[in-house]
Amino acid sequence: METTIKELIERWAAAVDAGDLDGAVADRTADILMFDVPPPERGARGTEAYRATWPPFLAWQRGACFEIDELDVTAGADVAYATALLRCGTPDELAAEPDRRLRLTLGLRREDGRWLVAHEHHSFTQTS
Repeated sequence: METTIKELIERWAAAVDAGDLDGAVADRTADILMFDVPPPERGARGTEAYRATWPPFLAWQRGACFEIDELDVTAGADVAYATALLRCGTPDELAAEPDRRLRLTLGLRREDGRWLVAHEHHSFTQTS
């Protein structure tokens, strides 16, 4: 189970890094809830709102890095969670702060035999 979930997350990160919108929104539940670094403060709720958050980021992503540095998964029969640290930034940002990482927490559930992300949370530490 953990291997399947890790592969799902690695596919997602590769899609984001490649600017692939369909890949970035794949494998999400219909009621996905995402808390992201930028607004909205109450999160993006549902697949339509989730999908709408990605185009501005993917446009920025064309000149940036988005890659998994660490990934841990804990899975039960029907629910799982994952935590990850990602290198996320432009070459200049990563050169200035090489140890800075985007923190990612995912909550997953199994629906019809497939693992899907139901909750996604991204954050950076405050640096100033």
